[in-house]
Amino acid sequence: MPAILTVEDEFLVSEYFVAVLEEAGYSVVASKNADEAIAILESRDDVDIVFTDINMPGSMDGLSLAAAVRDRWPTIKLIVTSGKGRPESREMPVGSRFISKPAGPEAILSVVCQLA
Repeated sequence: MPAILTVEDEFLVSEYFVAVLEEAGYSVVASKNADEAIAILESRDDVDIVFTDINMPGSMDGLSLAAAVRDRWPTIKLIVTSGKGRPESREMPVGSRFISKPAGPEAILSVVCQLA
């Protein structure tokens, strides 16, 4: 099972994502922002998927984080989520997937399974 890094600043939403993924058997590491996510990626080599919100505080938003991950860790698969609309396809890193919030467990797990 892939290890998944979630990046979500809203506590309850983060807990929901973690619960859905862990119940499905995935190993999950949660972070609150892009800076924390980068630090985690620099310290671990077992993360297969990054699942990031677009809108969050810190030095970069989720799209910038996804681009940074694509550049530094090209084998990591990317899922981007937002409740504020879908980004343009040109804004998304190549090969990444988008999930609109709110998303049910089936939608989340469907995209994760496609990438795993």
